[in-house]
Amino acid sequence: MIHIPGLTFIQEIKSPPLEGCPKGGVANNQPFTKINNIPIFKNSVEKLPYNHALTRFVKDKRKAGILSEVLFWQQVHKGHFHNIDFDRQRIIGNYIVDFYVKKLGLVVEIDGSSHDEKQEYDAKRQKYLEELGLRVYRISDYDVKNNLDIVISELENYIVKEYGEKPPWLSATPPEDGNLST
Repeated sequence: MIHIPGLTFIQEIKSPPLEGCPKGGVANNQPFTKINNIPIFKNSVEKLPYNHALTRFVKDKRKAGILSEVLFWQQVHKGHFHNIDFDRQRIIGNYIVDFYVKKLGLVVEIDGSSHDEKQEYDAKRQKYLEELGLRVYRISDYDVKNNLDIVISELENYIVKEYGEKPPWLSATPPEDGNLST
């Protein structure tokens, strides 16, 4: 602290960046990937709840090797799908989701015949995930097994629609000659 008669100066304390801003506090409005030459922007959701008691179930589900999940995983793992990172069998709260894209805050669920009798459960689960700020994209087990190219194309279209829009700070047209009135 510096003292000058009548004035007191305090050493500047660096405040943490605003939530959602990268280190340094400057918002990164750059796309992290492109799909069909359309920039895709992040929409990550931080600090999701995690039930450690489900860890063993996740390992068992991965070992089970459900065909539609394995086929889909082969298309999207290791950045094969537009360099987007997918997690398989991710724990969120008290649920295990089929696939999760952290950078997008996107859950991808493959619904098989076991979901036919669990519509109420699935609706409750989806509502919970959406309340956390996540988006849920559903694919039928049948389509993954029989129309995988279409499934991948429709997922691309969904991501472009939901995450490919320019953020408002990029799409606003600046006023001409500094005139703010229209």
